[in-house]
Amino acid sequence: MANKDFEEPHGDDEVLGEEGSDAQVSDPDAHEETAPADDELTIDDILGSVQSDEAAVADAPAEEHDLLLDLKRVQAEYANYRRRTEDQREVEIERAKGSVAKGLLPVLDDLDRAEKHGDLVEGSPLAAIADKLRGVVSRLGVETYGAAGDAFDPQQHEAIFQAPTPGTTEATILEVVEVGYRLGGIELRPAKVVVAVPAE
Repeated sequence: MANKDFEEPHGDDEVLGEEGSDAQVSDPDAHEETAPADDELTIDDILGSVQSDEAAVADAPAEEHDLLLDLKRVQAEYANYRRRTEDQREVEIERAKGSVAKGLLPVLDDLDRAEKHGDLVEGSPLAAIADKLRGVVSRLGVETYGAAGDAFDPQQHEAIFQAPTPGTTEATILEVVEVGYRLGGIELRPAKVVVAVPAE
């Protein structure tokens, strides 16, 4: 009988233990689902405050005022960093394109010479290749410059010969020996030209 009296309380403990375990499982879930306290400051609240009016920052308590100023500083530094990174990325892209295009310039020169000699007959395989290659270069954004009759600009043109020409009042391109190429603001190669200058 003593053993029976001992087992009954033990059975009650087991039942209570099962109920307790169910309560323990549900309590953590309930704790995780509870929303943060009203007086708890979240990151979104802080960032929202950073973007608020300067008057709100000035009226904030001293500790919050310093925190908001620090956050505004960090926000400005991040915006500057992102802008610099984006600018640098664009520069690197243009530089890579320029490097590829610059390697194709001798081929383009050969195609120009072949065209002048009548080797690029319309409908021929060589003419089709030339059109495709020029199309690729054009899609890269490469542009030619330097044409007869343009005003001579020493910043863009390389004068290989000066020809005194009657009636000329300013230096003008008389003949283009080698076409110039540029990619956006990057000069791939200056145009080599013969310059007509005023005759003495």
